[in-house]
Amino acid sequence: MLLREVMDIMEIVDSRYASGEKVKEFFEKYDQYVDVYVKKVEGDKGYTDFVRINIEGDPKIKNKKTLGIIGRLGGLGARDARIGLVSDGDGAIAALSAALKIVKMQKNGDYLPCNLIVTTHVCPDAPTSPHKPVDFMGSPVDMDIMNSYEVDKKMDAIISIDTTKGNNIINHKGISISPTVKEGYILRVSPSIVGIMEIATGLPANVFALSIQDITPYGNDLYHINSILQPATATSAPVLGIAITAQSAVPGCGTGASHETDIAQAANLAIEIGKEYKDGGVEFYDKKEFDQLIKLYGDNKRFQTKGK
Repeated sequence: MLLREVMDIMEIVDSRYASGEKVKEFFEKYDQYVDVYVKKVEGDKGYTDFVRINIEGDPKIKNKKTLGIIGRLGGLGARDARIGLVSDGDGAIAALSAALKIVKMQKNGDYLPCNLIVTTHVCPDAPTSPHKPVDFMGSPVDMDIMNSYEVDKKMDAIISIDTTKGNNIINHKGISISPTVKEGYILRVSPSIVGIMEIATGLPANVFALSIQDITPYGNDLYHINSILQPATATSAPVLGIAITAQSAVPGCGTGASHETDIAQAANLAIEIGKEYKDGGVEFYDKKEFDQLIKLYGDNKRFQTKGK
């Protein structure tokens, strides 16, 4: 488990004064193994700090793939509407905790067989929108800007981690995975990732349902379960969602709703996938079957756009 890493990251971000620079400063002790970049971006509703962490994989392996881990959220806090860390921030904490554990592994001589790019953003005072019984979470910047900083063309596959508790569809506490999404197609659930999940959690794999609306871009007036699959609108790489879930409906701006063990499970699953992300290892999708889909039915890239 990554409880120590999760708690260390929570100490940094559970603050009115949280920032990307404070995250960068924390990782400086591991600067031999990691490069951290921070970019402050202004939006119509405030600003946020985008954080990018680059970690090189095993130097003995040539032509390594690159795995992206994206921590999705609107904000870590909703000050002054709400006091303290909000549930919506769990995806960012999980992604940063995974990065922290991986650099510690490298310091101890264990390298992943792939390169890693971890991206997220740090905003302690994201806006909310009025809603009963609690306000909804927003973001200082829109989704197109978020994707431009968090989705990198170097990512050969992407894991998107997001709190997904504000619904009554996933009635499961812990974590849940999505089917793989690629270029507007909702593909079958990856059998190899199911196997890794069952080993990592010690439980049967839990998979959440997706609709075609969920994988279209925000701003088209369609229903979306949340932003977990929004990276899939900005890349041709396969995208897997790891949702941090609850048995009850928990609003993203709810406080006191971040459970360290669930966040650690999400981070741990991302790392375990990374350990197998190599030639002959874990597969996010079946390339041959995907090519057959394209041959028979054509491409679905129109679902990566906002439509007509």
